[in-house]
Parts: sequence; structure tokens; C-alpha cells
Amino acid sequence: MQRSFQDSKISTSTKHSMTSTLAWVFAVCSGLSVANIYYAQPLLDSVALEFDLSTATIGSVITVTQICYALGLLMLVPLGDLVNRRKLIIIQMLFSAIALMVAGTSASESILFLAIAMVGLLAVITQTFVAYAAHLSSESERGSIVGRVTSGIVIGILLARSVAGLMNDWLGWRSVYLFSASLTLISLFVLMRMLPHQSFKPSKLSYLQLLGSTLRLYAELRVLRIRGILAMFIFMAFSILWTAVVLPLSAPPISLSHTLIGAFGFAGLAGALAAAKAGKRADRGLGQKTTAVSLMLLVLSWIPIGLLHTSLWFLVVGVILLDLAVQAVHVTNQSLIYQVRPEAQSRLTASYMIFYSIGSAIGSLASTQVYAWSGWKGVCWLGAGVSTAALLVWVVDRLSDRWVPANRNG
Repeated sequence: MQRSFQDSKISTSTKHSMTSTLAWVFAVCSGLSVANIYYAQPLLDSVALEFDLSTATIGSVITVTQICYALGLLMLVPLGDLVNRRKLIIIQMLFSAIALMVAGTSASESILFLAIAMVGLLAVITQTFVAYAAHLSSESERGSIVGRVTSGIVIGILLARSVAGLMNDWLGWRSVYLFSASLTLISLFVLMRMLPHQSFKPSKLSYLQLLGSTLRLYAELRVLRIRGILAMFIFMAFSILWTAVVLPLSAPPISLSHTLIGAFGFAGLAGALAAAKAGKRADRGLGQKTTAVSLMLLVLSWIPIGLLHTSLWFLVVGVILLDLAVQAVHVTNQSLIYQVRPEAQSRLTASYMIFYSIGSAIGSLASTQVYAWSGWKGVCWLGAGVSTAALLVWVVDRLSDRWVPANRNG
């Protein structure tokens, strides 16, 4: 098929300049950035107590973050195909630090929500790192490099909950955002020294044309549509678990501290391993098999998760299975879509991750509403239903491939 993005290219004179050290720097910075949209999850009851918010309402803190994250994906991430990514990263990191400081010093609910919205909007720099890493990598290593950066993202998400829970118990929830602002500024100085100075060929596309071309990708690429729908369902399931789990764990008869609740995030470290392994398997052409196994594990994970009140060890097992499955599918999705349009990686990232934000926002809001209505059992049925829907999407897609054997972009 003739490509429609010949007018938007970055010079390839320094392409494939991704070193192992730079890949790990990207992984660390991506993890620090994405953590900003997950800090609130173990802090929900503390924030609700200070601002006198109901259980059903507090889920909107996460929802606001995810909605603004989706807007950032559409408005900011595609800029990586239009302007110099080095400058884009530096500017976004600076404004992210400012937004975090405002969140940590907010004096009212409205100021907090505004700051959280800006944090979510600017946290999309994580996806700029992913697209940049894919651009700098050779085709034979792209899946592996993307998997490594995604491993950093997974660890960032997990540490966000643990660090937030620990600091909330010791210093209060505000200290979490001020601490993150400090780490963001340190990362900014490191990146200013290490990001490569690439030659950049300005695009002929205007900003509005760039946004339009991002949306057209949905119509042109079937693999993006299918993998985007899978992303929406798997991250809906992910958000259902992690938004709601703090509520039964902090309430009687379990009554865990925020530190212990945050520590459950370490059970999901298997997700980081899954991300790295899934990228390598995608490079070897095993993406569909990885997807199938992972989606089945996702459905099964809700069985032990549902037994939380029987033993917390069941929750640990369920968390391991769920995080492993979600991250394996996520990295496989990215590896597959990057193969079809390597010259439009930032726009592909934005188009794909919008589904992630939609799923996360719906999952966070629905989980707190369902918990208020029918408790933990209702949350688990919701998560299992969403996970089953993801598996059915994959099955229908594979069956349609057999019925229509013609090339359909992945």
C-alpha cells in the first residue's frame, strides 16, 4: 500500500543510535513520568478525608487524570513527528515538575483537580520516550528495546503505589507529589546531557494536519484498530483492580496501612519481566501466541483476586497473573503496530494509547461505583467480564483472518 506520510520524516542520519545505557535512561525516566498518574491510587481515602469526598466521587481523581492523559496523547505525543523530540521532552518535563508542585501544595479541591489534570496531560511524555526509543532502534531490536523501556514503565507504576503508600503514612499524601517534582527536575538535568542531538528535517504538515493524519490511522490500519481495542479492555481490567483494591484492603476487617497496601504493587513485578520477554518474542514473530496465552491468564487471574477476603496470598497470585498478562499484551501490541508505519511512530503511539486512556478512565470510575453498589465481589465480576471481552475480541479477529486470507495490515 502506498504510504501517505512521505511529507513527514525525521532525518535518519543518526537512526539506530540507541545504546544500552540510553535505553535504560529512557526506561527510568519513563517510569518516573508514568508514576505521576498512579500515585493517587493508594492515596484515595486520604485525599477523600481531607477534601470530604465520597467513595463514589473519589474515583473521579483517577478519571480526571486519565481523561487528560488521553487528551495529551492526541495533542502532544504526535508532535514527536513534527518537532525535535529532544526539545519536546525537555519542555514537557519542566512543566510536569511545575504541575506536581502545584498538586502537592493545593489548598482546595478545585486546585488539586486542576493540577492533577495537568499532571495527566503532561505524563504522556512517557509515550514520547517509547516512540523515540523505537525510532532510534534498529528493526531487529525494536521489540526488545520497546520492551525494555516498557519494563521501566511497569516498575514505575508499581513503585508509584509502594512509594505513595509509604510516604502517605510517614509524611502525608502531599509529600508524594513534591517528591515526584524533585525527581522530575533531576531527570530533566540528566536528559539535557544525554539525549542525542539529532539532525531534524522539519515536517511539511501543519499541526492540524498532523492531528488529522493521526486520526486517519484508525481508518487505514486494521492492526491498530484491533490492538487498540485490546488495549482498551486490558487496561480497563488493570484499572478496575488497582483503583478499587485500596478500598477493601484499608477497611475492616483487613485494615492495612497505606504502606502495606502499596507493597502489593511489588507482586506485579512479573509484569516487568513479561514486558521484556514479550518484546523479544514479538521480534521472533510470536506475537499472536503471546497474546493468546496472556489473555487467558488475564481471565483466570480474577479467580484468586476474588478470594481476597479468604487470604491475601490469593490476591498476590492474582496480581502477578494480571500484571504479567496485561504488560505482555501491551508490549506485543506496540511491537506489531510499529512494524507497519515506522515513519509515523509518534502518531501510532498516540493513536494506540488513546485506547489505553479510555479503558483506564472507564475502569477507574466504574470500579469505585460498582464497589459502592455491590462490594468486592461486584468489582471482580466486572473485571472478569472485561477480561473475557478482550479474549473474545482476539478470537474473533483470528477467525476473521482465516475467513478473509487477504493481506489486511497485520
